[in-house]
Amino acid sequence: MTQTPDLLLQLPPARLQVALRLISYMLEEGRTAADPDQVLEKMCSLIRASGVPLQRAASIVQLLHAEAVASARFWEHGKGSRSELFPFNEGSGDGYARSPAADVHRTGEWVVLWLPETPDDRYGIVPDLKAEGYTHYIMAPVFMGIGTAGIFSFSTQSAEGFSDEDIRFLRAVFPALAACQEVLSTARTMKEVLRIYVGEEPQRRILSGDVHRGEVMRIRSAILFADMRRFTELTAGMSAEQATGLLNAYYDCIVPPVEAAGGEVLKLIGDGILAVFRAGEDWSQTCAQALAAARDGLARVAARAGQPRFEAGIALHFGEAAFGNVGSGMRLDYTVIGRDVNLAARVAELCGAKDEPLLVSSEFRARAGLEGRSLGAISLKGLRSQEEVFAVPLK
Repeated sequence: MTQTPDLLLQLPPARLQVALRLISYMLEEGRTAADPDQVLEKMCSLIRASGVPLQRAASIVQLLHAEAVASARFWEHGKGSRSELFPFNEGSGDGYARSPAADVHRTGEWVVLWLPETPDDRYGIVPDLKAEGYTHYIMAPVFMGIGTAGIFSFSTQSAEGFSDEDIRFLRAVFPALAACQEVLSTARTMKEVLRIYVGEEPQRRILSGDVHRGEVMRIRSAILFADMRRFTELTAGMSAEQATGLLNAYYDCIVPPVEAAGGEVLKLIGDGILAVFRAGEDWSQTCAQALAAARDGLARVAARAGQPRFEAGIALHFGEAAFGNVGSGMRLDYTVIGRDVNLAARVAELCGAKDEPLLVSSEFRARAGLEGRSLGAISLKGLRSQEEVFAVPLK
């Protein structure tokens, strides 16, 4: 393929000027932009300013995401841009297999389709493009250093399609487009992968430079600790896949209510779930949010129709959670520690022993203004002083 500098030198002066503006934008302002939709819109406006009859474009990147396989941004002339996530499911790969993306990623070459002469069964997208009046369609691959891949596509409804000079322009600026897509995609991937595995607040702290052992940040919060009862017994005869499915069913009961109520899940520890609700100015409201999440989660456990049946216990406490890096050498874990976290975990252990689904500490009860039935002052493992624990109703 002809190298970019050679292609640029082949462009007429007016187009060369726009090409240089576009390259400069993508490699400077574009790659640090907070809104990729705006980058796509600016890119397309400059392509059109060069005289290329662009009427639709797409930027699609593969994601490392728990619930989606790809992110797409579409631009249409006169309509602006829109974003879409392609969800992860059993049929996620079917659309990709029928698309030109599979071919450009396999061959590394551009797909250029003159649609009036392209059979409808060539790719799944062809009939739709024809129905919308498009005449010429181009898709080009982007291969990224972290191993993921992306694409750009360009479409026109012009009766003449893209000219050879139009395609030469697109090829000349494409390395800058690809570089910008890679930078933005890699930054997003770093944030999303970290968020998936360590949570929102640790992700922000790590990317802001909190990567050294011993650094600690303290936050006042309502602390929620949930445990599945009899997990070892329930899974004794299960395969690893079946045990994983049971855990996921349990997480699906507890985690969504926590997130919906403004909490953040920090740790999934086997069948244990540790979450915090960061305290604002109104601490009683923070406790109310945590209590609502706990009640909702337990209601979902009780209403679950699947087998095997399981039960859960949840403990709530109000105190201080400390985020910190622990480990040795290059292997660190960003975890949450402290007496109040330990207290919440120990109270959660009492749920099974006392056959109570929802227990709260005296501090949480006082902050929340709750009525509750006292179980008395109890010695909790690892804590020096006794803690009065209260059972509270589920409604």
